[in-house]
Formats: sequence, structure tokens, C-alpha cells
Amino acid sequence: MKKSQLLITLALVSIIALTGCKTKVKRVGIDETIDLSGRWNDTDSQLVSAEMVRDLASRPWIEQYTATNGEKPVLIVGTVRNKSSEHIETETFTKDLERELINSGRVKFVANSVERGELRQERKEQQTWSREETQKRLAAETGADYMLQGSIKTVVDQEGKEQVIFYQVDLEMIHLESNEKVWIGSKKIKKYIKKSSRKW
Repeated sequence: MKKSQLLITLALVSIIALTGCKTKVKRVGIDETIDLSGRWNDTDSQLVSAEMVRDLASRPWIEQYTATNGEKPVLIVGTVRNKSSEHIETETFTKDLERELINSGRVKFVANSVERGELRQERKEQQTWSREETQKRLAAETGADYMLQGSIKTVVDQEGKEQVIFYQVDLEMIHLESNEKVWIGSKKIKKYIKKSSRKW
């Protein structure tokens, strides 16, 4: 076979191989559990946040605060640090927590530090550009009573094609004035992953 025929044959084989690999997409329910890699995913975030909120809301600190102060405690989400071996988008997790807590109707939330910066800038601009009767006052923010902070950590054990990933999520509710910790929660998840050998 001549060199030019060989090159043409190789080119055709490459084209056939490339066109034969199609990407298939299938829409699934957002509550369906799909664990492709074994790493932290949306299901883990939702399960952990729901369980943490159930525990947090069942403890006596909320009733004690409400009985003493005659109103719901005001919370703010601080930093949930990713100390794991993976890239975890912690903001998705903290938004799950915030949503569950607000929807429980037992607490109130104020904007976090990033959100506050944008809101403060808008209020400043209103003082110059908005009609006086529609301007929002400066220095009229609601201060938080408690801050929720925490971390996500992993321990990975691997041998060959087998792997165990242990996740531990720790959260603490801390009184902003006194630094008193009124609640500590912990949730653990353990995943066993076995990678199969691919045969071509």
C-alpha cells in the first residue's frame, strides 16, 4: 500500500472513530440521586443541610432566645471552609442551609458580608440619584445575633482501584456579642468507590 493510500485510510478511520463517539444527554429529576465519581455532589449537600437544620431547629437555644427577647433570633452565615481534598462549592451548601432555616419559620437571616457590600453601595447611590421619598436610610441595618460557621473535611483511603472517602461536616452557631457557642452539629458521610477495569 502506498504512503498516500495509507494516510487516506488512517484519516478515514479517525473520522469514523470520532463521529462514532456521540454525547448523549438525558434530563433527570433534580431530586434523583446520581453519583458518578463518588465525590461530594448536590445530593450530599442537600442531605447534610436538611439533617443539620433538623438538629439545629430541635435544640432549645431558639426557644430560649425567643422567650428572653420576645422575637426570633437573627442569623448570618459566616464562612464554611473547604478543608477537604476536593473542590467543593461551599456557597451552594450554605445556601441550602439558609433556605432550610428561613423556611422553618423559626429564625430570621440577614445578608452575608458579600451581599451586604452590594446592598450598601446601592443605598449610597440612592442618596444621590433616587427621589427622597424612595431613598432607603443608611445605618438602618438589622444586626445579626448569631453567626453560623463551619468546615467540610475529608479522609481518603485508597488501595488500587478501591477507595473510601469519609466526609465530615462540622457547623457551629456562635453568639456575635458573647462568642458563646449555642449549638454544634456534625454530619458524616462515607462512600465506597470501586473503579472497574475497562477493556477495549
